[in-house]
Amino acid sequence: MCKGLAGLPASCLRSAKDVKHRLGSLLHKSHSCEHNAVHSKKDKGVVCQRVSQEEVKKWAESLENLISHECGLAAFKAFLKSEYSEENIDFWVSCEEYKKIKSPSKRTPQAQKIYNEFISVQAAKEVNLDSCTREQTSRNVLQPTVSCFDEAQKKIFHLMEKDSYRRFLKSRFYLDLAGPSGCGSEKQSAAQSSADCPSLVPQYA
Repeated sequence: MCKGLAGLPASCLRSAKDVKHRLGSLLHKSHSCEHNAVHSKKDKGVVCQRVSQEEVKKWAESLENLISHECGLAAFKAFLKSEYSEENIDFWVSCEEYKKIKSPSKRTPQAQKIYNEFISVQAAKEVNLDSCTREQTSRNVLQPTVSCFDEAQKKIFHLMEKDSYRRFLKSRFYLDLAGPSGCGSEKQSAAQSSADCPSLVPQYA
């Protein structure tokens, strides 16, 4: 028998390396399959695997509750995407991200980007704003501040609240989650749900 690495013939060493290489490849493939399976579930709309039904029912109380929860926001966005009307929630989320920018030098190009994408005439994802709000926002963007999109964001929020949010609550996107087997056990605490999907945004008055 071969004793110790030094005493191993070249053929033994080659065999050992081959086995190690094959094991490594199998482990890598296994990890890739698991990774792809998780993403596949997400792509099919499985947006809340650890949210209690109690939390999901709160989403029906107000649009604030729905989109202040990461999983609720994902479900609502998936619903709007199915209706080809996701530009409103995309604009709202972009405004929330914009308000987190501290540096004025970074704020200016981001404000222009949001304006070009959602507010300017013939924008790729133009949102439905009245002419007065659109003009005011256009002026704000010339010297952008943290609050330059606030009025436009509130208008879009109330538009979603009166229209698409009500349809969402009647859709399978919500009803399937609110059902007995929708989002896991009701025994899960609200604290655990919050830990899995942390709150993203403040509430509007």
